[in-house]
Amino acid sequence: MQMRHDDLPRARPRRRTSTRLGALFAAIFAVVGAAGVITAADRQVENVDRIEDLDDILAAVDGPAVNYLLIGSDSREGIDGETDETATIGSETDVTGRRSDTIMILRQEEDGNGAAILSLNRDLWVTMADTGQQDRINSAYNRGADVLAATITQNYGIPINHVVDVDFTGFKQIVDTIGGTTICFDYPVRDVKSGLNQPAGCNNLTGDQALAYARSRTYQEFRDGDWQTDGTADIGRVQRQQQFIATTVNETLSELQADPFLASDLINATSGSLRLDPNLDPLAAAGTLRKAFGTGLTTYTLPVDGATIDGKSVLVVQPTRESEDILNYFRGTGPLPPTTLPAG
Repeated sequence: MQMRHDDLPRARPRRRTSTRLGALFAAIFAVVGAAGVITAADRQVENVDRIEDLDDILAAVDGPAVNYLLIGSDSREGIDGETDETATIGSETDVTGRRSDTIMILRQEEDGNGAAILSLNRDLWVTMADTGQQDRINSAYNRGADVLAATITQNYGIPINHVVDVDFTGFKQIVDTIGGTTICFDYPVRDVKSGLNQPAGCNNLTGDQALAYARSRTYQEFRDGDWQTDGTADIGRVQRQQQFIATTVNETLSELQADPFLASDLINATSGSLRLDPNLDPLAAAGTLRKAFGTGLTTYTLPVDGATIDGKSVLVVQPTRESEDILNYFRGTGPLPPTTLPAG
């Protein structure tokens, strides 16, 4: 195996923020009871697809905390092959199967008394649970959510209690249902691979535009008369996703306060693109999740180094006390690590 370290910037390890990906779905489901549309919500939950082959993978909930594996997949299911968006992300015919585009572990403490999220970069170099071969972590999901969950547990010792999977179509429909998400750019930006193309300023992004922003890995800004490429690749993509999701959650909550019946539309938008493990009742979980998000959500990423292994550009977790403290918390064997603000 050939391995060398690249001159890539190290990941910023962690920061405190108000809410994240799990809050978006929890907010949608948690408000429906108060909105008087619980019956409609129940019907939609019944229509949500369930993920099979998880019985021997998921850990039983035998303590005060629950770990959710949150997957944003790149499935093109439901995308019309004749629309403009297929020029950048492809249709279901062009790109078959499912790969993990976003991987997060949401840890909810007892009775909603706090929550934290660990974002796992899709380029992390791990050992596959099913084959024993080494590869990027996102390739595990291509063989099933069960393989991804087992790979995370095997490599990091983190037990997975529940799985939530949403695809590209659901992501876009959420954004379009709330009327778009406003993102501010200091410079014109683009990504010719994802289809991102935005002028400087605060722009209201449609679902298609938001997806291009969230998926961008070759992000460029037009500065000093030239297009400057962000060299952080997947690290930068995760940071932009966190910023985007935080903004979308805030705008969703604001829209729900103005129009509580919007919750029903949001559930309709996501139900066809959402998959859950057979034991997860989202409406039952929403109450404690909503309480946890109300006091803020601590987010983490593992500190990593860039490397080239077997000709692949990958990320390797730094074997530091900081990494171990973060992992121990999500393993359920240590306290919540202290948070530090990133420099700059």
